[in-house]
Amino acid sequence: MAGGRMPLALIIDDHPIVVTGFMQTVGATGVCDVVGSISLVEGFRTYRQRRPDAIVLDLSFRDDPFAGLSFLRRFRALGASTPILVFSMHDDPTIVRQVLHVGANGYVQKDVSPEMIREAFLAVLAGSSFLMPEMASKVALLNQPRDRGLLDRLTSREMEILGLISRGHSYTDISSRLGISYKTVANTSSILKTKLSARSLPELMIKSIRLLS
Repeated sequence: MAGGRMPLALIIDDHPIVVTGFMQTVGATGVCDVVGSISLVEGFRTYRQRRPDAIVLDLSFRDDPFAGLSFLRRFRALGASTPILVFSMHDDPTIVRQVLHVGANGYVQKDVSPEMIREAFLAVLAGSSFLMPEMASKVALLNQPRDRGLLDRLTSREMEILGLISRGHSYTDISSRLGISYKTVANTSSILKTKLSARSLPELMIKSIRLLS
């Protein structure tokens, strides 16, 4: 019990069917109440109003594959310590390592069994951390050397933008931080994709983490 009430969990995911399924999966444990939000703005508003005891957060929202990571980073920057379980389709250990680095308490993939989802959630709700054993091993072994040859090909501006991308900042965030236009950020990111042989923004982010972590 938290403050004389049933503990409360908040799930933030822009797919209503995922929100409903998670609410049913966790609700079946009988250990807490569950509420859902289908946008990050709504999710933060619900957090402010309800003060949940744990948050379950997706990483990808609409056109931004790492909007949830930006949300997590900002959330922790505010000093909020509510346990967060990231619930995502991504299975790359580089992404998982970054999620944990910016403040997640656990990470579980969406294609695991309901039993594993419950186990992950209950661990985070209890204040523990959670990674599936196979993923924990991959993250622990992830220690790739930096490729200085690739980095030496980048301009100072490209390095600035790549560094912010590696920390989960959106194009809008980067534009504001560096005092440049959104179009400049987008164009520079396209150049970075070419130089680093990345076919998409998610792949560019993964490569940026590997190069700069």
